[in-house]
Amino acid sequence: MKNITVFCGSSISNNEVLINQAYELGKFLAKRNIALIYGGAKIGLMGKVADGVLDHAGEAIGIIPKFLTSKEVLHEGLSRIIVTETMHERKEKMHNLCDGFITLPGGFGTLEELFEALTWSQLGLHQKPIGILNSNGFYNDMLKFIDQMITSELLKPSNKELLIVSDTIQDLFQQMGDFVPHPVPKWMNKNL
Repeated sequence: MKNITVFCGSSISNNEVLINQAYELGKFLAKRNIALIYGGAKIGLMGKVADGVLDHAGEAIGIIPKFLTSKEVLHEGLSRIIVTETMHERKEKMHNLCDGFITLPGGFGTLEELFEALTWSQLGLHQKPIGILNSNGFYNDMLKFIDQMITSELLKPSNKELLIVSDTIQDLFQQMGDFVPHPVPKWMNKNL
């Protein structure tokens, strides 16, 4: 993998473990010459992961919609900045430029980006690995909720296999590197 899109919060956490792991992920990417593709902000966990890349001479590509550039959130030190017209165009570019996705802790926007990547994979629109860096167990309850979807027969167990989860950076990258895409049928038959 040469380019990784990272989804994460534009808010800063009150949890030092989450902040440190965001920075360490950036450092990990830089040390392995993997370019960071992300939302372009200097604030929150987004800023921390970018700082981790840039502080270690890595490449950080920010993709940000025009309306956010005027709100003084743009990280000025990035290797490259791509300004889009809309949020939809931003997400499309983040999807198209990467070889895989990693989700760190975040809010609604982070969840929306994660579930869009999963949905697109479920529909066969891409075959890229999708990882969650489950920092400090942040996503444990969401993973239980996904299990509830399976128990309720609203999600097939094979769909959960599209999601790679680890609480360490090294293990997450190992699993993502070993990822072999396989067809995941969304519907059991044409009558559903």
